[in-house]
Amino acid sequence: MLNSLSTAATGMNAQQFMIDTISNNLANANTTAFKESRAEFADLAYQNLYIAGTPTSQNTQSPTGLYVGHGTRLVATNRLFTLGSLSSTGNPLDLAIDGDGFFQVQLQNGQIGYTRDGSFNLDGQGRLVTSDGYVVVPNIVIPQNAESINIAPNGTVTVTQPGGTQTQVGQITLVRFLNPAGLESIGDNLYVATPASGQPIQGIANQDGFGALRQGYLETSNVNVIQQMVDMINAERAYEFDSKVIQTSDQMLQDVATLKQ
Repeated sequence: MLNSLSTAATGMNAQQFMIDTISNNLANANTTAFKESRAEFADLAYQNLYIAGTPTSQNTQSPTGLYVGHGTRLVATNRLFTLGSLSSTGNPLDLAIDGDGFFQVQLQNGQIGYTRDGSFNLDGQGRLVTSDGYVVVPNIVIPQNAESINIAPNGTVTVTQPGGTQTQVGQITLVRFLNPAGLESIGDNLYVATPASGQPIQGIANQDGFGALRQGYLETSNVNVIQQMVDMINAERAYEFDSKVIQTSDQMLQDVATLKQ
């Protein structure tokens, strides 16, 4: 009976973490290029009273064994890098990656960060930067007299200057990872590489498996709000049932104590 108390408690902790994960997903349902997370669990060790195949008589053996589990534990929070929908904005500095890949940006500490949020702007020097001012790598500088900006699907950036002159000012490159789920989220729609993600593989957009760049579009969050609501209801019900198990086990312990008196 004491096992049931601790087992149910692990279930309540697991469902609380599930609710925390779902709440973060729902809070970011409208965050540009946000990737939803999924909590993953595993069952704990089992107490085997006897294992399957244990002889039960001279000529028979147990087909299933006799054991009891001790609950569940959190093993991972897996970020799902499925592609979100592309939303048209009409802003020439907005970019969406239609497929695999990440933009590179220079963080304040000198480290390279990675993002799929292509809502870019220009700073006072004409450099292409994120909404938080992080400079896009490689550095793209737009001339002050540029009349229009064109970004090709392969990342080539061309500007039109007075007189109709077309000038190429740089090329936006992308990176990808063998295990993007291993990237560390640091907020602001940014990730940094870890040993689990592997080293960044750099390439040209729309080539060799990299996604194409879509100018004037942004990638929306991939959070499925309806599925998150269903998961939230399931987690709520499981939490409620685990709490009922604790109440029932506690009542049974009280009954045993009363019998001893």
